Amino acid sequence: MAQRNSAASQTTKRLTENHQTNTVLIIEHVGCNIDDCAGGGIILKTSVALAIAIITTPIFLMSARAGDSQIERGKYLVTLAGCNDCHTPGYFFGKPDPTRYLGGSDVAFEIPGLGAFAGANITPDKETGIGNWTIEQIVTALQTGSRPDGRVLAPIMPWRSFADLSKADATAIAAYLKSIPPVKHQGTGPFAPGDKIPAFLFRILPPGEVAAAAK
Repeated sequence: MAQRNSAASQTTKRLTENHQTNTVLIIEHVGCNIDDCAGGGIILKTSVALAIAIITTPIFLMSARAGDSQIERGKYLVTLAGCNDCHTPGYFFGKPDPTRYLGGSDVAFEIPGLGAFAGANITPDKETGIGNWTIEQIVTALQTGSRPDGRVLAPIMPWRSFADLSKADATAIAAYLKSIPPVKHQGTGPFAPGDKIPAFLFRILPPGEVAAAAK
C-alpha cells in the first residue's frame, strides 16, 4: 500500500494553454496505471475527465462566438437592406411598431395585372411567420424567389438583388431571422386582381393622373 501511495504521489499534471490551437492538458503518470493503482487510478481518471472538459470547453465557446458573429452579420444586412420598411407594421405611416418588428406590413403594394401584396411576417412564429422554414429554405427564397410551398415571391420582393449575395451572407440573414422574437400576427393578402382590399394600398397610376386629396 505504501508503495502504491508513493507511486500515486508521483502522478503529476501539467497544464499548457496554447492560444493558437486549443487548451491541452498533458498528464504525466509515473509508476502507476489506472487498473493497478487505486489512488493513482482515481487521480488519473479525474485528470482525464478534467482534460476533456478543458479541451472541449474552448471549442463550445468558439462555436458560440461564431454563431453570435453570424447573427450580428445577419442583423447588419437586414438593417442595410431595409427589411424593416416593408415587413414591420406602421412603418409606412411613420410609426413602426417595435413590438411587432418584421411581423408583417399593414400596407399592400398593387402590381397591375397580378394583384396586391403586403410584406409578410418573417419572424420565427410557427403559425403566422416563417418559423417552420429551415435556414436552407429561407436562403432559397432569398436568392431564387421560391417559397417552400412552391409559390414564387411577388415581384415587389427584391429577391433578384439578393441573388447576388454570397451564400455566407444569405445564411447570416436567415440565421438572424430565426433568432429574433416570434410575432404572432397574420399579415394581410395576397390579393388577386379584382379583390376588395381590406388594407392600405400602394397603387401605381399612369402618367397624367391627379394626386389624391387628403381625407
